Amino acid sequence: VSLALGLGKTIVDGGIVWNYCPLYPNFTSPFADPKDLIRNSQNKFWAINLSHFIEYNPIKETEFMIQTDLKDADYDDTLKFIASTYDASLDKIIMGTGNDGPRIINFSPLLSMNEFKFNDLMKKIIKVADEAYNNPVEIEFAASIDQRERKMKFGFLQVRPMVVSYEEVNLKDDELYQEEVLVASKKVMGNGKIDYIKDIVFVKPEKFDKKDTKQIASQIAAINKKFVQDKKSYLLIGFGRWGSSDPWLGIPVEWGQISAAKVIVESTLFGINVELSQGSHFFHNLSSFGVSYFSINFDGEFQIDWQWLNNQKVIEETEFVKHIQTEKPLTILIDGKTSRGVIKK
Repeated sequence: VSLALGLGKTIVDGGIVWNYCPLYPNFTSPFADPKDLIRNSQNKFWAINLSHFIEYNPIKETEFMIQTDLKDADYDDTLKFIASTYDASLDKIIMGTGNDGPRIINFSPLLSMNEFKFNDLMKKIIKVADEAYNNPVEIEFAASIDQRERKMKFGFLQVRPMVVSYEEVNLKDDELYQEEVLVASKKVMGNGKIDYIKDIVFVKPEKFDKKDTKQIASQIAAINKKFVQDKKSYLLIGFGRWGSSDPWLGIPVEWGQISAAKVIVESTLFGINVELSQGSHFFHNLSSFGVSYFSINFDGEFQIDWQWLNNQKVIEETEFVKHIQTEKPLTILIDGKTSRGVIKK
């Protein structure tokens, strides 16, 4: 379960959130050093902009929203039930906001005290939804706490089934490093084997610039439209977060602009080293349509074989994007149990 203070945009955009397992709500933080926990805790949140100073921009997603610091939620005790505090004198994290110090959004009071039975409710909803769909599900919800009455309002927004492949793939570690590998990763979403893709659409690394991501999205959309018309699938390779609402963090495509992609590779470049995309709505489409997702770092142990890509037959080329076709289908293997995957030439 992913939890965040404020509007759900923080989660949708892949921001810093608190993740926990309903079976173990009191499981300790993965960070041994309290200072590491502070650095990796949510420090900003999205809210409705109720001021009169709103820039008129009807095409801007955040026209009536504002992103602000935690201090704006601390003065009126909004953080009381969801935050803990770092005590520098003890060098430890204290549950609640009774002491002065840096706040940490770890939802410890809500999950540990169980005054509002929040985790019990989460387990019940997940169980009912799983049984209803007979399949793993993704749930969206919102909650608010009335401090005076000490009651929680819970809004069940929607539930969506997640498509899961049960094909067993057992990838050995040495398969990730073989010569015929186009790209491999230990951060992969999906499961199964794909052995029919011959088309690859990729963003030219030598042409990529963050200021051009909107143009790149448009050029990919035009190529994708042809695949949709021909009822064909392709492998898509690009940089930064796919589907990001911030064009400076990645390529701001809508789902319809890449809907024919069967496998997507997300790579970073120098200066763009963000975490794997986590946007709920974008990734619901990936899981629903069985699209696999690879994430690699530009300075990591796994690299894309750009030289091989540039030696393939060119079908179409634009200023920023190239569509190529291989002589034989790629072999794509994804081990969902270990989150490892490999794309073989």
